[in-house]
Amino acid sequence: MDIESLIAPNIREMKPYVPGTSVVAMAQKLGCAVSDLVKLDANENPYGPPPAALQALANNTAFNYYPDPDQNALREAIGKYVGVPIGHIVCGAGGDEILDLIARMFLCPGDAIIDFPPTFGMYAAAAQVQNVHYISIPRRADFSVNVDAVEALITNYKLRITNEKDGQALIPKPKLLFIANPNNPDGSVVSEADLLRLLALPVVVVLDEAYIQFSTQPSRADWVLKYDNLIVVHTLSKLIGLAGLRVGYGVFPLTVAAHLWRMKQVFTPSLPGHLMAIGALSDPATLDEMGRKIVAERNRFCESLSELGWIEPYHSEASFVLCKINKAFVGPDGQPDPRPRGLVVQQALEAQGILIRFFNRDPLRDCVRISIGQPAQMDRVLAALRML
Repeated sequence: MDIESLIAPNIREMKPYVPGTSVVAMAQKLGCAVSDLVKLDANENPYGPPPAALQALANNTAFNYYPDPDQNALREAIGKYVGVPIGHIVCGAGGDEILDLIARMFLCPGDAIIDFPPTFGMYAAAAQVQNVHYISIPRRADFSVNVDAVEALITNYKLRITNEKDGQALIPKPKLLFIANPNNPDGSVVSEADLLRLLALPVVVVLDEAYIQFSTQPSRADWVLKYDNLIVVHTLSKLIGLAGLRVGYGVFPLTVAAHLWRMKQVFTPSLPGHLMAIGALSDPATLDEMGRKIVAERNRFCESLSELGWIEPYHSEASFVLCKINKAFVGPDGQPDPRPRGLVVQQALEAQGILIRFFNRDPLRDCVRISIGQPAQMDRVLAALRML
Protein backbone atom coordinates (compact mmCIF):
# COMPACT_ATOMS: atom_id res chain seq x y z
CA MET A 1 0.00 0.00 0.00
CA ASP A 2 1.29 3.43 -0.95
CA ILE A 3 0.26 5.24 2.23
CA GLU A 4 1.94 8.47 1.15
CA SER A 5 -0.52 8.78 -1.73
CA LEU A 6 -3.32 9.12 0.83
CA ILE A 7 -1.76 12.22 2.42
CA ALA A 8 -3.46 15.46 1.41
CA PRO A 9 -1.69 16.96 -1.63
CA ASN A 10 -1.22 20.35 0.05
CA ILE A 11 0.67 18.62 2.88
CA ARG A 12 2.79 16.47 0.56
CA GLU A 13 3.87 19.57 -1.34
CA MET A 14 4.45 21.70 1.76
CA LYS A 15 7.88 23.18 2.41
CA PRO A 16 8.72 22.83 6.11
CA TYR A 17 9.28 25.82 8.34
CA VAL A 18 12.98 25.97 9.24
CA PRO A 19 13.47 26.76 12.96
CA GLY A 20 16.63 27.76 14.79
CA THR A 21 19.39 25.21 15.27
CA SER A 22 19.48 22.76 18.19
CA VAL A 23 22.46 23.59 20.39
CA VAL A 24 23.01 19.89 21.11
CA ALA A 25 23.12 19.00 17.41
CA MET A 26 25.37 21.94 16.61
CA ALA A 27 27.77 21.13 19.46
CA GLN A 28 28.05 17.59 18.11
CA LYS A 29 28.65 18.92 14.59
CA LEU A 30 31.41 21.28 15.72
CA GLY A 31 32.88 18.89 18.28
CA CYS A 32 32.54 21.31 21.18
CA ALA A 33 30.59 21.66 24.42
CA VAL A 34 27.16 23.29 24.39
CA SER A 35 28.53 25.90 26.80
CA ASP A 36 31.07 26.96 24.15
CA LEU A 37 28.33 28.00 21.71
CA VAL A 38 26.83 31.46 21.37
CA LYS A 39 23.26 30.79 20.24
CA LEU A 40 21.85 33.88 18.57
CA ASP A 41 19.69 32.36 15.82
CA ALA A 42 16.24 32.00 17.42
CA ASN A 43 15.58 35.26 19.32
CA GLU A 44 15.56 33.57 22.72
CA ASN A 45 15.99 35.51 25.96
CA PRO A 46 19.71 35.29 26.85
CA TYR A 47 19.00 35.78 30.57
CA GLY A 48 16.41 33.04 30.98
CA PRO A 49 13.17 33.30 32.97
CA PRO A 50 13.03 35.46 36.11
CA PRO A 51 13.70 33.81 39.48
CA ALA A 52 10.00 34.00 40.39
CA ALA A 53 9.21 31.64 37.51
CA LEU A 54 11.72 29.05 38.67
CA GLN A 55 10.50 29.33 42.25
CA ALA A 56 6.89 28.80 41.16
CA LEU A 57 7.90 25.56 39.48
CA ALA A 58 9.89 24.39 42.50
CA ASN A 59 6.92 24.98 44.79
CA ASN A 60 4.68 22.53 42.90
CA THR A 61 5.15 18.78 42.59
CA ALA A 62 1.64 17.76 41.48
CA PHE A 63 2.66 16.98 37.92
CA ASN A 64 0.59 13.81 37.91
CA TYR A 65 -2.51 16.04 37.58
CA TYR A 66 -3.72 17.89 34.51
CA PRO A 67 -3.52 21.70 34.46
CA ASP A 68 -6.66 23.79 34.88
CA PRO A 69 -8.50 23.50 31.55
CA ASP A 70 -10.11 26.90 32.14
CA GLN A 71 -6.67 28.50 32.66
CA ASN A 72 -8.16 30.77 35.33
CA ALA A 73 -5.04 31.63 37.34
CA LEU A 74 -2.94 31.94 34.18
CA ARG A 75 -5.45 34.17 32.43
CA GLU A 76 -5.79 36.34 35.53
CA ALA A 77 -2.00 36.85 35.59
CA ILE A 78 -1.97 37.66 31.86
CA GLY A 79 -4.98 39.96 32.12
CA LYS A 80 -3.29 41.96 34.87
CA TYR A 81 -0.05 42.15 32.87
CA VAL A 82 -1.61 43.32 29.57
CA GLY A 83 -4.63 45.16 30.96
CA VAL A 84 -7.54 43.27 29.39
CA PRO A 85 -10.43 41.30 30.95
CA ILE A 86 -9.69 37.59 31.15
CA GLY A 87 -12.75 36.68 29.09
CA HIS A 88 -10.87 37.91 26.03
CA ILE A 89 -7.81 35.70 26.70
CA VAL A 90 -7.22 32.13 25.50
CA CYS A 91 -3.85 30.45 26.12
CA GLY A 92 -2.09 27.71 24.19
CA ALA A 93 1.19 25.91 23.62
CA GLY A 94 3.10 28.93 22.40
CA GLY A 95 2.04 31.65 20.00
CA ASP A 96 2.34 29.08 17.20
CA GLU A 97 -0.61 27.06 18.53
CA ILE A 98 -2.71 30.21 18.80
CA LEU A 99 -1.90 31.11 15.18
CA ASP A 100 -2.78 27.58 14.08
CA LEU A 101 -6.08 27.71 15.98
CA ILE A 102 -6.98 31.02 14.37
CA ALA A 103 -6.33 29.62 10.90
CA ARG A 104 -8.36 26.46 11.57
CA MET A 105 -11.23 28.44 13.11
CA PHE A 106 -11.69 30.87 10.21
CA LEU A 107 -10.41 29.18 7.07
CA CYS A 108 -12.01 26.64 4.76
CA PRO A 109 -10.42 25.27 1.56
CA GLY A 110 -10.74 27.94 -1.10
CA ASP A 111 -10.59 30.89 1.31
CA ALA A 112 -7.73 33.39 1.22
CA ILE A 113 -5.29 35.12 3.57
CA ILE A 114 -3.05 38.15 3.14
CA ASP A 115 0.60 38.11 4.23
CA PHE A 116 3.47 40.61 4.02
CA PRO A 117 6.77 38.85 3.28
CA PRO A 118 9.49 38.78 4.29
CA THR A 119 8.00 37.92 7.66
CA PHE A 120 7.43 35.05 10.09
CA GLY A 121 7.05 31.87 8.05
CA MET A 122 4.24 30.35 10.12
CA TYR A 123 1.61 32.54 8.43
CA ALA A 124 2.34 31.04 5.02
CA ALA A 125 2.54 27.58 6.59
CA ALA A 126 -0.92 28.03 8.12
CA ALA A 127 -2.32 28.90 4.70
CA GLN A 128 -0.82 25.79 3.14
CA VAL A 129 -2.00 23.47 5.92
CA GLN A 130 -5.54 24.83 5.56
CA ASN A 131 -5.32 24.58 1.76
CA VAL A 132 -6.28 28.20 1.20
CA HIS A 133 -5.11 30.87 -1.22
CA TYR A 134 -2.01 32.70 -0.07
CA ILE A 135 -1.96 36.33 -1.19
CA SER A 136 1.49 37.86 -0.85
CA ILE A 137 1.86 41.63 -0.69
CA PRO A 138 5.64 42.10 -0.42
CA ARG A 139 6.98 44.74 1.92
CA ARG A 140 8.70 47.78 0.50
CA ALA A 141 12.49 48.08 0.45
CA ASP A 142 12.41 49.59 3.95
CA PHE A 143 10.19 46.68 5.12
CA SER A 144 7.13 48.92 5.56
CA VAL A 145 3.70 47.51 4.77
CA ASN A 146 2.09 48.56 1.48
CA VAL A 147 -1.32 49.49 2.88
CA ASP A 148 -2.36 51.08 -0.42
CA ALA A 149 -1.98 47.69 -2.11
CA VAL A 150 -4.04 45.99 0.60
CA GLU A 151 -6.86 48.49 0.24
CA ALA A 152 -6.83 48.15 -3.53
CA LEU A 153 -6.83 44.37 -3.38
CA ILE A 154 -9.76 44.12 -0.97
CA THR A 155 -11.72 46.80 -2.79
CA ASN A 156 -11.22 44.95 -6.07
CA TYR A 157 -11.00 41.46 -4.65
CA LYS A 158 -11.86 39.60 -7.87
CA LEU A 159 -8.19 39.00 -8.49
CA ARG A 160 -7.55 36.29 -11.07
CA ILE A 161 -5.06 33.44 -10.80
CA THR A 162 -4.10 30.64 -13.17
CA ASN A 163 -5.97 27.42 -12.55
CA GLU A 164 -4.84 24.16 -14.17
CA LYS A 165 -8.41 22.94 -14.58
CA ASP A 166 -10.25 25.78 -16.30
CA GLY A 167 -7.56 28.33 -17.12
CA GLN A 168 -8.88 31.08 -14.85
CA ALA A 169 -10.35 31.12 -11.36
CA LEU A 170 -11.32 33.81 -8.89
CA ILE A 171 -9.47 34.20 -5.62
CA PRO A 172 -12.12 34.67 -2.94
CA LYS A 173 -12.23 37.75 -0.79
CA PRO A 174 -9.56 37.45 1.94
CA LYS A 175 -10.72 36.52 5.43
CA LEU A 176 -7.51 36.92 7.46
CA LEU A 177 -4.61 39.35 7.33
CA PHE A 178 -1.49 38.38 9.31
CA ILE A 179 0.89 41.11 10.38
CA ALA A 180 3.84 40.92 12.78
CA ASN A 181 4.54 44.06 14.79
CA PRO A 182 7.49 44.36 15.23
CA ASN A 183 8.17 42.32 12.13
CA ASN A 184 10.45 39.31 12.05
CA PRO A 185 13.13 39.26 10.55
CA ASP A 186 13.81 43.02 10.37
CA GLY A 187 12.27 44.53 13.52
CA SER A 188 10.22 47.23 11.77
CA VAL A 189 6.90 48.44 13.19
CA VAL A 190 3.54 49.40 11.74
CA SER A 191 2.39 52.94 12.40
CA GLU A 192 -0.84 53.55 14.27
CA ALA A 193 -2.29 55.26 11.19
CA ASP A 194 -1.54 52.26 8.96
CA LEU A 195 -2.96 49.83 11.51
CA LEU A 196 -6.18 51.86 11.69
CA ARG A 197 -6.45 51.76 7.90
CA LEU A 198 -6.13 47.97 7.96
CA LEU A 199 -8.74 47.67 10.71
CA ALA A 200 -11.15 49.72 8.61
CA LEU A 201 -11.18 46.95 5.98
CA PRO A 202 -13.64 44.01 6.00
CA VAL A 203 -10.99 41.48 7.05
CA VAL A 204 -9.84 39.97 10.36
CA VAL A 205 -6.49 41.50 11.34
CA VAL A 206 -4.25 39.07 13.25
CA LEU A 207 -1.61 41.21 14.95
CA ASP A 208 1.37 39.16 16.14
CA GLU A 209 3.12 41.10 18.91
CA ALA A 210 5.77 38.54 19.84
CA TYR A 211 8.41 41.28 20.25
CA ILE A 212 6.30 44.23 21.37
CA GLN A 213 8.05 44.51 24.77
CA PHE A 214 11.24 45.60 22.97
CA SER A 215 9.49 48.32 20.98
CA THR A 216 8.79 52.00 21.60
CA GLN A 217 5.21 51.23 20.54
CA PRO A 218 2.67 50.08 23.12
CA SER A 219 0.80 46.81 22.76
CA ARG A 220 -2.53 47.07 20.97
CA ALA A 221 -4.04 44.24 23.03
CA ASP A 222 -6.62 46.57 24.56
CA TRP A 223 -7.75 47.63 21.07
CA VAL A 224 -9.56 44.29 20.86
CA LEU A 225 -12.15 45.78 23.22
CA LYS A 226 -13.22 48.28 20.54
CA TYR A 227 -12.36 46.59 17.22
CA ASP A 228 -14.29 43.37 16.61
CA ASN A 229 -12.07 42.39 13.67
CA LEU A 230 -8.80 42.47 15.64
CA ILE A 231 -6.96 39.53 17.26
CA VAL A 232 -3.68 40.12 19.10
CA VAL A 233 -1.24 37.24 19.65
CA HIS A 234 1.48 37.20 22.32
CA THR A 235 4.15 34.70 23.28
CA LEU A 236 6.00 34.12 26.54
CA SER A 237 9.01 32.80 24.61
CA LYS A 238 10.82 36.09 24.03
CA LEU A 239 11.08 38.65 26.84
CA ILE A 240 9.64 36.32 29.47
CA GLY A 241 12.12 33.56 28.62
CA LEU A 242 9.85 30.48 28.48
CA ALA A 243 10.59 29.37 24.91
CA GLY A 244 11.20 25.77 25.98
CA LEU A 245 7.88 25.55 27.83
CA ARG A 246 5.68 26.73 24.93
CA VAL A 247 3.26 29.25 26.42
CA GLY A 248 1.38 31.80 24.35
CA TYR A 249 -2.01 33.46 24.23
CA GLY A 250 -4.38 35.44 22.09
CA VAL A 251 -6.60 38.38 22.94
CA PHE A 252 -9.87 37.86 21.09
CA PRO A 253 -13.28 39.45 20.68
CA LEU A 254 -15.59 37.64 23.12
CA THR A 255 -17.63 35.93 20.40
CA VAL A 256 -14.48 34.56 18.79
CA ALA A 257 -13.05 33.38 22.12
CA ALA A 258 -16.24 31.40 22.80
CA HIS A 259 -15.78 29.42 19.58
CA LEU A 260 -12.07 28.93 20.22
CA TRP A 261 -12.68 27.27 23.59
CA ARG A 262 -14.72 24.57 21.86
CA MET A 263 -11.99 23.60 19.41
CA LYS A 264 -8.64 23.97 21.23
CA GLN A 265 -6.78 21.15 22.93
CA VAL A 266 -8.07 21.01 26.51
CA PHE A 267 -4.83 20.92 28.51
CA THR A 268 -2.48 23.33 26.76
CA PRO A 269 -0.27 24.91 27.97
CA SER A 270 1.31 22.27 30.21
CA LEU A 271 1.19 22.50 34.00
CA PRO A 272 4.87 23.61 34.23
CA GLY A 273 4.04 26.22 31.61
CA HIS A 274 1.11 27.47 33.68
CA LEU A 275 3.19 27.67 36.85
CA MET A 276 6.25 29.37 35.41
CA ALA A 277 4.21 31.84 33.39
CA ILE A 278 2.23 32.89 36.47
CA GLY A 279 5.47 33.22 38.44
CA ALA A 280 7.19 35.27 35.75
CA LEU A 281 4.25 37.63 35.31
CA SER A 282 4.13 38.23 39.07
CA ASP A 283 7.45 40.11 38.78
CA PRO A 284 6.96 42.76 36.08
CA ALA A 285 9.84 44.84 37.45
CA THR A 286 12.35 42.09 36.61
CA LEU A 287 10.79 41.63 33.17
CA ASP A 288 11.03 45.37 32.48
CA GLU A 289 14.67 45.39 33.58
CA MET A 290 15.53 42.48 31.26
CA GLY A 291 13.80 44.29 28.41
CA ARG A 292 15.82 47.45 29.07
CA LYS A 293 19.07 45.47 29.13
CA ILE A 294 18.31 43.76 25.81
CA VAL A 295 17.31 47.04 24.14
CA ALA A 296 20.43 48.80 25.44
CA GLU A 297 22.63 46.00 24.14
CA ARG A 298 20.80 46.04 20.80
CA ASN A 299 21.56 49.75 20.43
CA ARG A 300 25.21 49.34 21.44
CA PHE A 301 25.64 46.42 19.06
CA CYS A 302 24.16 48.36 16.14
CA GLU A 303 26.51 51.27 16.76
CA SER A 304 29.48 48.90 16.76
CA LEU A 305 28.31 47.20 13.57
CA SER A 306 28.06 50.53 11.79
CA GLU A 307 31.72 51.20 12.61
CA LEU A 308 32.78 48.12 10.60
CA GLY A 309 31.78 49.87 7.38
CA TRP A 310 30.61 46.81 5.44
CA ILE A 311 27.68 45.54 7.47
CA GLU A 312 24.52 47.65 7.65
CA PRO A 313 22.10 47.08 10.54
CA TYR A 314 18.47 47.89 9.85
CA HIS A 315 16.61 49.84 12.52
CA SER A 316 15.03 47.28 14.84
CA GLU A 317 12.45 47.50 17.61
CA ALA A 318 12.79 43.82 18.47
CA SER A 319 15.30 41.56 20.25
CA PHE A 320 17.32 40.99 17.08
CA VAL A 321 18.97 42.93 14.28
CA LEU A 322 18.79 42.24 10.56
CA CYS A 323 22.11 43.13 8.92
CA LYS A 324 22.80 43.70 5.22
CA ILE A 325 26.22 42.53 4.05
CA ASN A 326 27.74 45.14 1.73
CA LYS A 327 30.96 43.26 1.05
CA ALA A 328 31.99 40.89 -1.72
CA PHE A 329 33.94 37.89 -0.43
CA VAL A 330 36.73 35.99 -2.15
CA GLY A 331 36.97 32.20 -2.04
CA PRO A 332 40.08 30.12 -1.26
CA ASP A 333 40.87 30.00 -4.98
CA GLY A 334 41.07 33.78 -5.19
CA GLN A 335 37.86 33.94 -7.20
CA PRO A 336 34.63 35.68 -6.06
CA ASP A 337 32.81 33.50 -3.54
CA PRO A 338 29.66 32.19 -5.31
CA ARG A 339 27.70 31.78 -2.07
CA PRO A 340 25.16 34.41 -0.99
CA ARG A 341 26.87 36.99 1.21
CA GLY A 342 24.60 36.19 4.14
CA LEU A 343 25.52 32.51 3.94
CA VAL A 344 29.25 33.35 3.87
CA VAL A 345 28.92 35.30 7.11
CA GLN A 346 26.63 32.74 8.76
CA GLN A 347 28.96 29.84 8.01
CA ALA A 348 32.08 31.78 9.02
CA LEU A 349 30.57 32.54 12.44
CA GLU A 350 29.22 29.02 12.84
CA ALA A 351 32.74 27.68 12.45
CA GLN A 352 33.61 29.73 15.54
CA GLY A 353 30.64 28.44 17.53
CA ILE A 354 28.40 31.47 16.93
CA LEU A 355 24.93 30.65 15.61
CA ILE A 356 23.08 33.34 13.64
CA ARG A 357 20.28 33.13 11.09
CA PHE A 358 20.55 33.13 7.30
CA PHE A 359 17.39 33.14 5.17
CA ASN A 360 17.99 31.58 1.77
CA ARG A 361 15.33 33.56 -0.06
CA ASP A 362 15.00 36.97 -1.68
CA PRO A 363 15.34 39.72 -0.63
CA LEU A 364 17.35 38.38 2.34
CA ARG A 365 20.22 36.44 0.73
CA ASP A 366 22.68 39.24 1.44
CA CYS A 367 21.49 39.54 5.05
CA VAL A 368 21.87 37.80 8.40
CA ARG A 369 19.67 38.12 11.48
CA ILE A 370 21.47 38.25 14.81
CA SER A 371 19.59 37.84 18.07
CA ILE A 372 20.68 40.06 20.95
CA GLY A 373 22.52 38.19 23.68
CA GLN A 374 24.42 39.28 26.75
CA PRO A 375 27.20 41.87 26.24
CA ALA A 376 30.03 39.32 26.33
CA GLN A 377 28.26 37.26 23.65
CA MET A 378 27.80 40.28 21.40
CA ASP A 379 31.46 41.23 21.87
CA ARG A 380 32.37 37.75 20.65
CA VAL A 381 30.20 38.30 17.55
CA LEU A 382 31.86 41.65 16.86
CA ALA A 383 35.31 40.13 17.22
CA ALA A 384 34.41 37.39 14.74
CA LEU A 385 32.98 39.90 12.24
CA ARG A 386 36.12 42.03 12.42
CA MET A 387 38.13 39.04 11.21
CA LEU A 388 36.12 38.69 7.97
